[in-house]
Amino acid sequence: ITITLSPQSTCGDNVIVINADKVKLSGNKWSEKTYIRHTGYPGGQRSLTAQELYDKDPTRVVEKAVKGMLPKNKLGSAIFRNLKVYSGAEHGHDAQQPTTINLNEIK
Repeated sequence: ITITLSPQSTCGDNVIVINADKVKLSGNKWSEKTYIRHTGYPGGQRSLTAQELYDKDPTRVVEKAVKGMLPKNKLGSAIFRNLKVYSGAEHGHDAQQPTTINLNEIK
């Protein structure tokens, strides 16, 4: 795999994350980490703990972690559209012949 860094554009590379339901957080993050959003109405601030967000949809925990690391502009939005997260091992991208990268072997 050859990875070219071009921070000013998206290169068309897509990332597929599987088994998002097996995510682990260290320490007390399941109960203490909060995700805050606002409805747009006065007094409309809502918050969820990591456990509540995981119970609703396990893929959202991974998506929010990645989105927080991306630039907050149009390029960050375009890069985020190249991310696909699935809670199980099944995904519908077999026709694109994805390459498996085991993160435990990279250490």
